[in-house]
Amino acid sequence: MQKYNNLYLISISLISALGGLLFGYDWVVIGGAKPFYERFFEINHSDALQAWAMSSALIGCIIGAILSGVMSDKLGRKLPLFLSAFMFTIASIGTGFSLNYHMFIVFRIIGGIGIGLASALSPIYIAEIAPSKLRGRYVSLNQMTIVIGILLAQIINLLIAEPVPKDATDEFIRASWNGQTGWRLMFYVCTIPSILFLVLIVFLPESPRWLIKNGQEKKALPILQKTGGLAYAESELKLIKLSMMPITNKPTAKSIFNKKYASVLFLGFFLAVYQQWSGINTVFNYADEIFTSAGYGVSDMLFNIVITGSVNLIFTFVALWVVDKFGRKKLMLIGSLGLTIAYTFLGVAYALNLQGIVILTIIVLAIGIYAMSLAPIVWVILSEIFPNQIRGVAMSFATLALWIACFILTYTFPLLNSFFGVSGTFWVYALINFLSLIFISFRLTETKGKTLEEIEKYFVN
Repeated sequence: MQKYNNLYLISISLISALGGLLFGYDWVVIGGAKPFYERFFEINHSDALQAWAMSSALIGCIIGAILSGVMSDKLGRKLPLFLSAFMFTIASIGTGFSLNYHMFIVFRIIGGIGIGLASALSPIYIAEIAPSKLRGRYVSLNQMTIVIGILLAQIINLLIAEPVPKDATDEFIRASWNGQTGWRLMFYVCTIPSILFLVLIVFLPESPRWLIKNGQEKKALPILQKTGGLAYAESELKLIKLSMMPITNKPTAKSIFNKKYASVLFLGFFLAVYQQWSGINTVFNYADEIFTSAGYGVSDMLFNIVITGSVNLIFTFVALWVVDKFGRKKLMLIGSLGLTIAYTFLGVAYALNLQGIVILTIIVLAIGIYAMSLAPIVWVILSEIFPNQIRGVAMSFATLALWIACFILTYTFPLLNSFFGVSGTFWVYALINFLSLIFISFRLTETKGKTLEEIEKYFVN
């Protein structure tokens, strides 16, 4: 029976996945800071300016996703990860220091570039270094750190923010410690893990598959050997070389649109877009509006999002346990069906003007379903299905599609909420999940337990 150096694998996977922690923190911290920076910049009466403040980071994510493909294929996986850590550090300091709305937007975009790079590269890196039997679990570690980052941001927001009276006016909040200083500290805290990530990346080995693709077999063999021993390393080396023989060493954006890649690219793009349009990120980004509509005040809202973050983390651990046992397809089907039902009932609850614990319970249920299915599994599948030779560029395109979808979701929620109401908005998300359930049933093939080269052979040939 093949034995693996799990301590080594866990160590390098967790270092790479620190990008996920920063992604999660930076992504969600803005939700807790929202009631305060909006009053500080006096944009709380403008839906358009609020939406741009929330979604501007996604422009950076799109830029980062585009850069990730070119950079990872030319420079490897390690150096672009280092750049993402640098961008996170600059953004954390700059966002907290912002003196005006435009400065705030610029640094949110810079942070978004860091997210775009890390979100594409961390799962690829882990997938390329992990053995096939354990790949789902190790790639899911990236999602676990994202969720830890989300929960950390929610807890930090709760600890930093001083209690806000339910009847507090905009002027009161703007002049308060929360409105002047508190929201800044929420962003500053991200500097600590950003610097840690920056330092630890130095100790990461390069991806062995990238090294082999670029003719550096002598450097790749010791990395594979450290993973599973000499016999494992030699066997993997042969398989990887075989999968790369027919194609050029320098894939381009144009080369991935070869007819033989069409099916796998479409599947990847669909899953990337669906993960966002499933709708759950609106709960994290617009917790203020969602919980206020359910009768909660600002302080209650901050406590409630810590509850949702805790549930998110618990069910991510469930995903780590079941991803290599149940398989990817079954968990995706569970997620699609579960969210369809949860959003249907959530829409009914809002339509009937139900408040408090009923709304919170349904939201917690939806987050639990998402955390054990779509959240980690989509990243696992995306890191697996693209062929070795075009993986960096293809993952870049898929991540680009994901962040464009996320931008549309984030920017349109206030507009949908204004047009359909909260209930109608969640019914729209329920319909999206139902249609995706049908697509996944017919188009997604199980990849559990297969090597990346076996998966490539199935999808390409």
